[in-house]
Amino acid sequence: MLAEQISSRSSFKMIAAWMLAFSLLSAPAFAQKTETTTTTVFAAASLKTALDAASADYLKSTGNKIVVSYAASSALAKQIEQGAPADIFISADLDWMDYVAKAKLINDDTRFNLLGNRLVLIAPAASTATLNIEPGFKLAEALGEGRLAMADVKSVPAGKYGSAALKKLGVWDAIEPKVAQAENVRAALALVAQGEAPFGIVYETDATAEPKVKIVGVFPEDTHPPIIYPIALIAGSKDSESAKAFIAFLKSPEGHAAFAKQGFTILK
Repeated sequence: MLAEQISSRSSFKMIAAWMLAFSLLSAPAFAQKTETTTTTVFAAASLKTALDAASADYLKSTGNKIVVSYAASSALAKQIEQGAPADIFISADLDWMDYVAKAKLINDDTRFNLLGNRLVLIAPAASTATLNIEPGFKLAEALGEGRLAMADVKSVPAGKYGSAALKKLGVWDAIEPKVAQAENVRAALALVAQGEAPFGIVYETDATAEPKVKIVGVFPEDTHPPIIYPIALIAGSKDSESAKAFIAFLKSPEGHAAFAKQGFTILK
């Protein structure tokens, strides 16, 4: 009986030692699987408020960090062309995504139209101005000696949409000399928020993000090209799997939440 107990204890100790050794050998592989990643996103400036929130949600649920560089889509596309290190590009229009696609700088299979937006006329929150946006509306008169804040009308999507709308409404010739062009739409927003311009043209979501401005009017959708935000994986991504995972998150109901809250249209 004593010999059997000794044998049993010896067997137990051997099994315990084997299990401990196995767990130690397995630990590095497990740690590698749970290692967090960092994904770099180049995104249109108008996405900042919503994308920051979505990135925070993603970090909380996965432990993976998202680093976002915000600027005008035109500037970001040029940076990608010059080899800037990034994993994902989100443009505020189709033109600049087409630009990098033609240069074979994105993975076409991952391209997707993620969001939509609306174009609005804003004024400082304390302004009493009222304008009805229609053909020939009196924006030039309302500006007086002031300036209309807009993103660069030749290259930045918000500026291009804005100038197209003003041309369609027949007021561009009167407005053009009064335009104060900014490097991106958030810079145009700041000019109005700080009271440096009496009116500005931005996206509805920008106006929602800034309590120091108010929306005076919404430009009819038929006055400018559809506002579409495409997203794609950059061909030179150093960690395409992690980048694809974040793209999948942004396309999911969980990822949509931050954008819907800010007023973006979720495209299907």
